[in-house]
Amino acid sequence: MVEYLKAAPASTVDAEHSRSVQRTVVDIIADIRERGDVAVREYSEKFDNWSPASFKLGPEQVDEIIAGVPSQVLADIRTVQDRVRAFAQHQRDSIRDFEVEPEPGVFLGQKNIPVGSAGAYIPGGRYPLVASAHMTVVTAKVAGVERVTACTPPIRGDIPAATVAALHLAGADEIFLLGGTQAVAALAIGTETIAKVDMLAGPGNAYVAEAKRQLFGEVGIDLFAGPTEVLIIADEHADPFVVAVDLLSQAEHGPDSPAVLITTSTSLGQQVIDQVDKLLVDMPTADFAGPAWRDHGEVAVVEDLGAAYRLADQYASEHVQILTENPREALERMSNYGALFLGEGTCVSYGDKVIGTNHTLPTRGAANYTGGLWVGKYLKTVTYQEVSNPAASAALGELCGRAARVESFEGHARSGDVRAHKFGGAELAWMG
Repeated sequence: MVEYLKAAPASTVDAEHSRSVQRTVVDIIADIRERGDVAVREYSEKFDNWSPASFKLGPEQVDEIIAGVPSQVLADIRTVQDRVRAFAQHQRDSIRDFEVEPEPGVFLGQKNIPVGSAGAYIPGGRYPLVASAHMTVVTAKVAGVERVTACTPPIRGDIPAATVAALHLAGADEIFLLGGTQAVAALAIGTETIAKVDMLAGPGNAYVAEAKRQLFGEVGIDLFAGPTEVLIIADEHADPFVVAVDLLSQAEHGPDSPAVLITTSTSLGQQVIDQVDKLLVDMPTADFAGPAWRDHGEVAVVEDLGAAYRLADQYASEHVQILTENPREALERMSNYGALFLGEGTCVSYGDKVIGTNHTLPTRGAANYTGGLWVGKYLKTVTYQEVSNPAASAALGELCGRAARVESFEGHARSGDVRAHKFGGAELAWMG
């Protein structure tokens, strides 16, 4: 039994707007395929009012930009990147190559090979997501990606200095001041001045997300991203003020960001609603957080924590915060989430900005089937086989012949037959 003290209104997704975004992106990608850099420049002028002599920042420009970044900001960037790098290295160390010999002379192996190149898109606009530079570039470099090309847009005609510094310190090999669909398409397709990459990573607006969707297959992508989501599970021991603050911390990402509370306490749920209303009065980002809470905020009351975990798994939210007496219980009881944040001492904002885990996570129910960006996304797990024992090859050849003919694959069967004949003396009946 679920009682909603606050339910989100029926979906207000603008289907026509979605179709318009799709059509616009189709046209831009097609134009860049045909006209390359000329088209990229025109779209940069149109959408960002930005048309420098070169979109690419040279080493001297990068040094000059970094010199203007406050020393404390640079120190903080280095600290956070050290944490991201350390966690990513633990992930990389957990992935191993191996070779086994299941029978004499038959060798089966696995190798993990980094993609050759990756494009990192770092959004600008109202919120320049400096932390996305850490998440995309540092992780790629730990995976062993040889060339990482980063794109980030100017912000109202200004260079986002802290983002450029973060990209450089993270190890980006090339940095372009270029944004939007034109940046993503240029990275995926390649132009006269922007080399094609094998994979795209990083968040962005609806146009960037649509461009990644359309280009997927031609290049790899980290995941399909939608609006930021937060879901909090709280019992009667939780502090309603903390719950309210944490819900709004994610609602400020945009007016379409869902913020959901599942609680076992009706009293706590109502207190949280009251606290959110008070906090929104003078919150600097209320123009985003307010509509997000109004249109996508929910407060659900359930009978016990078991029901709370089950309902949360149905949401499969990007961020799931556990504010209960025994938060680690969720590790055993839940399956569908992008990332878990356990206990009052932990908040989603830590994951977004400073703690070291990756903040590029699945949204819109994708946590049902995938996790977020990690070292493994930049690796190709491949296999190899070798049969050096003639007797083993002969036996496999006979088995292959039978198995392939069940499926009417005569060519496959004959490849097996040849080895059964060459290494085991079997007759080749089909030779006549």
